[in-house]
Amino acid sequence: MKFNIKCLAVILLCVLISCSKEVQLPDPFGPVPSERQLAWHTMEYYAFVHFNMNTFTNMEWGFGDEKPTLFNPTQLDTRQWARTIKEAGMKGIIITAKHHDGFCLWPSKYTEHSVKNSPWKNGQGDLIKELSEACKEYGLKMGIYLSPWDRNHADYGESEYVEYFQNQLRELLTNYGEIFEVWFDGANGGSGYYGGANETRKIDNKSYYQWDKVIPIVRELQPNAVVFSDWGPDVRWVGNEEGWANETNWSILRRNEVYPGYEKREELQSGHENGTHWVPAECDVSIRPGWYYHQYEDDKVKSLEHLVKIYYQSVGRNASLLLNLPVDTRGLVHENDVKQLLALKHQIDKDFANNLVEEAEIFATNHRGGSKTYAPSKTIDDSFETYWATDDSVTEASITMAFDRPKEINRIVLQEYIPLGQRISKFTLEIEVDQKWQQISSGSTIGYKRILSFDTVEASKFRLHIKAKAAITIANIGMYRAPNLLTEPTISRDMEGNVSMNVADKNIQIYYTTDGTKPNKTSKRYVAPFLVKTPTTIKAIAYNPEDKEETAVKTQYFDIPKKEWKISSLNGTPLEKQAIDNNPKTDWKVNTAELSNYSIDLGNSYTIKGLTYLPTQHKNKTGLIENYSVYGSVDGKSWSQVAQGEFANIKANPIKQQIFFEQPFFGRYVALKAEKTLNDTDEIIIAEIDVITAKSKK
Repeated sequence: MKFNIKCLAVILLCVLISCSKEVQLPDPFGPVPSERQLAWHTMEYYAFVHFNMNTFTNMEWGFGDEKPTLFNPTQLDTRQWARTIKEAGMKGIIITAKHHDGFCLWPSKYTEHSVKNSPWKNGQGDLIKELSEACKEYGLKMGIYLSPWDRNHADYGESEYVEYFQNQLRELLTNYGEIFEVWFDGANGGSGYYGGANETRKIDNKSYYQWDKVIPIVRELQPNAVVFSDWGPDVRWVGNEEGWANETNWSILRRNEVYPGYEKREELQSGHENGTHWVPAECDVSIRPGWYYHQYEDDKVKSLEHLVKIYYQSVGRNASLLLNLPVDTRGLVHENDVKQLLALKHQIDKDFANNLVEEAEIFATNHRGGSKTYAPSKTIDDSFETYWATDDSVTEASITMAFDRPKEINRIVLQEYIPLGQRISKFTLEIEVDQKWQQISSGSTIGYKRILSFDTVEASKFRLHIKAKAAITIANIGMYRAPNLLTEPTISRDMEGNVSMNVADKNIQIYYTTDGTKPNKTSKRYVAPFLVKTPTTIKAIAYNPEDKEETAVKTQYFDIPKKEWKISSLNGTPLEKQAIDNNPKTDWKVNTAELSNYSIDLGNSYTIKGLTYLPTQHKNKTGLIENYSVYGSVDGKSWSQVAQGEFANIKANPIKQQIFFEQPFFGRYVALKAEKTLNDTDEIIIAEIDVITAKSKK
């Protein structure tokens, strides 16, 4: 047979042309992130630091009449903050440069209400400068929180204050190096000192601050900084201060509809599938119940189990995690907070220590144009810049990870290639069992990062089935076998006085004491609930028999049991016990006016030094008490006021509120009265009321 050279040349030319022809990348779908937003996405986890005048007045919201001389940290060390935050795996710090009380942590030339008139460093200090230098030393980015509301400034509510606010913003964005995020709080207008006026001032937050001028100031002075507020424009609030986003979480928002504030905060937890702008969610939460330091919260730092859950429900749900550290009166991140931060870092490192997918063979039902550029193998090359993509016509496809031998898996990490938009709306994870596919987990949105956690499974083949609104783009897939979670035990007590303990893992053992001593493996082991009738402090540890590790001591104080307690109207009519049943999931609903006619009968007389109030813990927070008074009685007939005050920031942070009386009283009856409810509602919803006794009396 004769060989036709001319024919061969034509064939080779055709092959070369075919091979050299590039497959067109997918078109962007919907809103896409800006460069500054993409850089923000990669940070994932960074610190909030609430440290200001409130630290020294033991408040959450200052009234604005505080004297600068109160600000006097004794060991302030921003390098300790930065070192701790770096070791904890965070990538930046956002500092409360000015909170609602108006006190400034830098020597602003526009006010005397600042560190320049405090005893700290004889008025020569500049905390923002010190923090900026510490961030540079430890390779951290710095962000600025500047409250638009100012309860100190005499001109708040007038145009003069707006100029003052914008001038201070310019100071902060000009003098302290590069800023990665500018944080504007959503709390605006209300009662305040206002230079001595002591009155309520309300503003229209949509127009008063002249946001159309504020945002350009940020763009001019810090072009790489994202701007945070309820509405963005770059990053949005997630709609709660508990550190979680919804499982469905779109990075897009109908921004013009939300701007510059939104009452439907539950929608902020999910974003809008049909959003018009890229405005991803940031989850802000404090490591303690409060945002500012309070000594009585030293033993209330969130547990490791709680912090891990927060991480998975924020970073793991296409949001960032802004974890607050309430720096103490010394000017240091407290030892208890440091310990939990490092425990979280250690646990997350263990959970994602070994990416098993690197050992897998990977293939998909479709990849774009058959090109290697968009091959499924791009999902396991550890690069966010490369990605698997399908043809435009293929919006539903599967990608399979096959191992040469069975692997145990209980975590999977997924990342969309978001520079082209967010498009995946549903996915399932399956394993092959006896040549049949069995679903083990599922989800809706992915976005920048999605982490699925599930019970450990063992298989050789794993399949991810995806549905999208346009061509699928997946940048990374990770598969992990996280170890069992050793967590501190949870300790609870019912109305009868029966104490129960639990841990996250059924294979973990619990040991405890009731005499104040530190428990160890020779202490009593918890096997079943036990009765505690008197004020008692229980200490417990959890112990892992496999690796011989144990947790820190968990301490839980229980006051007098509630078995004999009753809620009654003043005429003696007994009422339901949801507010005193030791169950924070049940609520007592009562009319605002009627609450003044109810009291709690403790069954016996005690020396009472305080009261705690837990608002409803359900997602839709309504019926919250804002201003209160507390009364006590010996006989339920003659009453004396023992406390009054305000539950600051209760709308955004409805945690357990503690009221300590100036003078303990001896009595049998207590009554909590709502002087004012949030939004002046007619109904109050209470989850739980407790008393704090000085000493039990028979």
